[in-house]
Amino acid sequence: MTINYRESFGIFACCGILFNHESPLRGIEFVTRKVTDAVARICLGVQKDLHLGNIDAKRDWGYAGDYVDAMWRMLQQDQPDTYVVATGQTTTVRDMCRIAFEYVGLNYEKYVVIDPEFYRPAEVDVLLGNPKKAEEKLGWRAETSLENLIRMMVEADMKRVKGELLAQEATGELA
Repeated sequence: MTINYRESFGIFACCGILFNHESPLRGIEFVTRKVTDAVARICLGVQKDLHLGNIDAKRDWGYAGDYVDAMWRMLQQDQPDTYVVATGQTTTVRDMCRIAFEYVGLNYEKYVVIDPEFYRPAEVDVLLGNPKKAEEKLGWRAETSLENLIRMMVEADMKRVKGELLAQEATGELA
């Protein structure tokens, strides 16, 4: 639709095809936050394990802040265009779990439970974006490594969960 309006009406409309862009603000229903929240809760002793489905699925995860930079660069161009915004690298959910748990000194294999309930009926095994056009035309590339992104998310979840525990303690809800 964006291309149609751009071509039909001559409007300046860019289209960004953004692969998974993550941050501490990502919804808890997404696997990255589900993992980092669980890591914080397990580390702080308020959760015992983490139930996941297919941990061998591969995803192209990048930092949302880097992707915002790509969108800004799109809008600075003389001509509108369509761009894929991605890291160009895939990582399994398993490796993402390993990174998150190792950050707090834990072995993910002791805490991750493979649960058939969480398998998707129509799983896409590999999601991988090709950001070559964004790199060439916008001078953009993802700057934040997956390791740094996951650390950022674990730290934010640790801070949030600690705050929740302190609030529960202060109100007497924590037994």
